[in-house]
Amino acid sequence: MRWHLPLREVEHALQRLAGRGDVVAGEFRPGHAGREYCHPEVLRSLRRKSLAALRREVEPVPVETLARFLPSWHGIGSHARGLDRLAEVIFQLQGTAVPASVLERDVLSIRVRDYRPQLLDQLISMGEVVWAGRGSLGSHDGRIALYLRPDAPRLIRPAAEVPQGELHQGLREHLQNRGASFFRDLYYATGSSDEDSVLDALWDMVWAGEVTNDTFLPVRMLGPRTRRTNPRRPLMRLGPPASAGRWSLFSDLLRPAVSTTEYLHATAGTLLQRYGVLTREAALAENINGGFAALYPVLRAMEETGKIRRGYFIDGLGGLQFALPGAVDRLRAARDDQASIVALAATDPASPFGTSIPWPEHESRMARAAGAYIVVDAGELRLYLERGGRSLLTIGDIQPAHLQALASLAARVDKLEIQAVDGAPVKGSRFEQQLHEAGFGNTPKGVILWPERRPALA
Repeated sequence: MRWHLPLREVEHALQRLAGRGDVVAGEFRPGHAGREYCHPEVLRSLRRKSLAALRREVEPVPVETLARFLPSWHGIGSHARGLDRLAEVIFQLQGTAVPASVLERDVLSIRVRDYRPQLLDQLISMGEVVWAGRGSLGSHDGRIALYLRPDAPRLIRPAAEVPQGELHQGLREHLQNRGASFFRDLYYATGSSDEDSVLDALWDMVWAGEVTNDTFLPVRMLGPRTRRTNPRRPLMRLGPPASAGRWSLFSDLLRPAVSTTEYLHATAGTLLQRYGVLTREAALAENINGGFAALYPVLRAMEETGKIRRGYFIDGLGGLQFALPGAVDRLRAARDDQASIVALAATDPASPFGTSIPWPEHESRMARAAGAYIVVDAGELRLYLERGGRSLLTIGDIQPAHLQALASLAARVDKLEIQAVDGAPVKGSRFEQQLHEAGFGNTPKGVILWPERRPALA
């Protein structure tokens, strides 16, 4: 109709061309019924482009894309706030073991806008959230896992090994017979005259996952033991700060007991929520009982029912990869995201470095240590601030924006005092002036940034 030609004559001409192979007849466009005609070269071009698009949809993304995807998947820098947002974050993080010194300061605070410790206390006091110890990290720190209380029975297995000793057994028997108790009652029940020994035994049971508390305050109070007295009433002595709240056996929360299949199914669902794309490497980092092999039958069953997808989504990782459908689309979208600089704790679950992605080769050793931080730009590691903040390691080309992201950490820690960069004194190095421009001031041995001097970031 475009050239006002008789439709019958055009149809006959096209049929003759199709008979000679000059054009191809068929249905080519989705949603269009009826015979259509196309030049063979045009059709071949369309097929090449279509196949290229399909291959791009199924081809694995580079492993660096995972480091772009995870912070977005975790909602790092989210503007959402309040109890509902914190509950969403705990739902995604539940079961992962995070150092107590890092959990609120570096993990929850960057996911919940205007985070305050009172929010976590409120969820715990409401009976919505429980916490469990997952191993000691020295005398003043340890790993903590958070759980939504309804999910806890399906996600936690009873402690395999519990500490044995006279004090431990006395505490265990009292909690079994009397239920939740304050520390003072536990102390008297043991018959011990050494308060610190009783508290140490109690925390042994906490780190073994045997005992928990109805507040998060004792976790925040971990540190050198001090006795607090009231100078006006010498006979009155308050208990140690790390003994606050009521203590109870975690086994009281694990009723009714669930089967191994229920446990594995709940664990697989939690890991998929946490990582979006679950790989063998990520599962191994979680120290799941039985490892990835135990989860595989459950994941395969979930795939067969259409709940998740199986494929080779991330290049360079294990071939067995399972993903939530929406996560695959977001992972591929992250492939083209080049404008993302983020500062994270080295132990943050949103960081794949040291678990799914190996640390870059460097003269100094990098590790997922409590108190260490990283700066990632478009999925590539650029800065590693060692525990204690005295030493900074650089990888690749360092830009002012990377140091600005590093400076933003001063809002979460007491101070940033850097004395060395890549093993050499920061004084006189090429980074000294750039750190000054990022807001750092001078010290006799290096540069320092206090929270109140933190520059406003765009």
